[in-house]
Amino acid sequence: MLIVANWKAYVEDIGKAKKLFAISKRFSKEKGNKIVLAPPAPFLSALTLRNKSNVGFAAQDVSQTTGGAQTGEATAQSYAAVGVKYAIIGHSERRAAGDTDAVIAEKLSHAVAHGLTPILCVGEHERDSEGRYLGFIREELTNALQSLAPKERTRIIIAYEPLWAIGKNAALSIKPNDLIEMVLYIRKVLAELLHGKNAARTLIIYGGAVEPDNIRELAASSRIDGFLVGHASVNPHIFMLLLKQLV
Repeated sequence: MLIVANWKAYVEDIGKAKKLFAISKRFSKEKGNKIVLAPPAPFLSALTLRNKSNVGFAAQDVSQTTGGAQTGEATAQSYAAVGVKYAIIGHSERRAAGDTDAVIAEKLSHAVAHGLTPILCVGEHERDSEGRYLGFIREELTNALQSLAPKERTRIIIAYEPLWAIGKNAALSIKPNDLIEMVLYIRKVLAELLHGKNAARTLIIYGGAVEPDNIRELAASSRIDGFLVGHASVNPHIFMLLLKQLV
């Protein structure tokens, strides 16, 4: 399992950040598991400095720019310079803040150009009985990947995060059968965008009310490759309980 812990702006204390990092290092020693932390940008250097563990680090976003007179922007190159290996791009909260498909495609290009592995977030606002939400997912994937070179597309991790599940509890999250359907559909769309067997090799992770109460069932029965965890990743006790479900 690949676990990406998106701390968002919940963690504002370096002591708490280091505690969560210590928990992550313990879990990362389990065979076959990979954990990636996405802390607020000011904490990255303190956590990545002399990091000899298997824990990876992600930027919560990257700038659309490549440097210069852009106050407040953090470029893909600057993240790579401090040991970051991944970048979350197209998260629903960034899309709500104004990131269009064109902006997301540009950020993907910058991330790949500087050696980062993008974690591309896609997800529908709501589900309808006619299946129009499937077309929405297809459009998000196509618009994001079509400007990348074929080889660059193979480096993307897909994070499926349905907006209707975000912020809910486990009982109101997606069910395993529905997640299986979506994983298969995403791989079908990827098969049209990637050459050969690359669609089958692409990692697909799930985000949206991932908690200790549902992560084991989703991991065991949905063909998912991992999870994008939000609020459950910022409470040390809950995060530990969540990770123990996968050991």
